[in-house]
Amino acid sequence: MKKLNVKLLSENAKAPIRQTEGSVGYDISACLDGAVTIAPFETKMVGSGFAIALEPGFAAFIYARSGLGIKHGVIPANCVGVIDSDYRGEVIVGLRNCGSEPFTVNDGDRIAQMVITRCELPEVVLKDDLEDTARGAGGFGSTGRGG
Repeated sequence: MKKLNVKLLSENAKAPIRQTEGSVGYDISACLDGAVTIAPFETKMVGSGFAIALEPGFAAFIYARSGLGIKHGVIPANCVGVIDSDYRGEVIVGLRNCGSEPFTVNDGDRIAQMVITRCELPEVVLKDDLEDTARGAGGFGSTGRGG
C-alpha cells in the first residue's frame, strides 16, 4: 500500500501524520468542539475528524502514545483498536484514564497513534488434530523465566 487515502470530516480535523522519517505510527489528533475531561477510571470516545480507506489485506491498529500512557495513564480503552479495510467511518479513539487525576483533551491534541499493517487472511480449516510441537500445549510460563 503506497498511499493512504484520508477524508477530512470537519474543518478543524487534522490528517494523520508521521512526525519523523523513521516513525511507523501516524499521530491521531482529537477533533473536538470543546475540551473533554476524562475522570480517573472513566472512558470517553474522542473523534479524529477523519476517515480512511485501506486496501483489502491491510488493517490499521490504534495504539497509545507513550507520553500519554506513561505520564498521565491515558490509553486506548480496548488496548489496541482495529480498523478493518472495509470501514469508512470516522476514526474514533476510546480513551481510558487509568491515572489518579482528571485529564483534559483539547481540540488538536495528539491522542493516539495509528500503525498500518498488511494482514494475512487465511481460510479457517477445522481439524480433529493439530501437528505436535516440542512445546505442545504448554503456555503461560511453561518455557521458564529469563535471568
